[in-house]
Amino acid sequence: MSLAVVTGGTRGIGRAVSLRLADDGHDVVALATAMPPEPLPGVAARICDISDEDQVVSVFCDIGDVDILVNNAGVASSNPLARTTLAEWERCLAVNATGSFLCARAVIGAMLRRDSGRIVTVASSAAVEGGPYIAAYAASKHAVLGLMRVVAAEVAGTGVTANTVCPTYVRTDMTVATIANISARTGVSLSDAEAKLAETTPHNRIIEVAEVAETVLGVIATDHNGREILLDGRPS
Repeated sequence: MSLAVVTGGTRGIGRAVSLRLADDGHDVVALATAMPPEPLPGVAARICDISDEDQVVSVFCDIGDVDILVNNAGVASSNPLARTTLAEWERCLAVNATGSFLCARAVIGAMLRRDSGRIVTVASSAAVEGGPYIAAYAASKHAVLGLMRVVAAEVAGTGVTANTVCPTYVRTDMTVATIANISARTGVSLSDAEAKLAETTPHNRIIEVAEVAETVLGVIATDHNGREILLDGRPS
């Protein structure tokens, strides 16, 4: 039985990934900034701000050797570049980029010593395509993509793999808030706002969390390294 850690593992994509890993027989630790309202079957929730180096070092030392790391925790902001605040910029970089770095750094040494391990990072199609009003978010996810390319290069030829999954909009609390923001700004209904958001994706729809979880679990089950899987409806 292997030990899996999922950051942002109690909500949205992370929750779906945590539960799938538990169903597959893994010991799962879900890191989050708050405990879930109810226990997740087979999942141990731990409080950890992944942007805080001391907290990350402490929690991973306590957890022990990790076989699977899913870097999933993330935050977003939406503003035209001219109105993007430094606080928005720094928060996206701290959680999305620095958090992924700190967690990957915490597990990579033991994985290489054992010649075994899986690191999967949930980035975003914004990491490769960009888009309006998401300067801070896109920059942080692009940083994550670069980080994982480096990790994949460093572990090449070993039993450790590093891959990235890049979905378009997924039906999470973050996307629900984006839809509400579009509705408030444009005066259209929530359903029309969702349709407008979906129109910005090649597949013209919002992805469900189960689809991302399925892709993440599929990557973990392979020995592929350095893959960047774009979940945008285009043929892979």
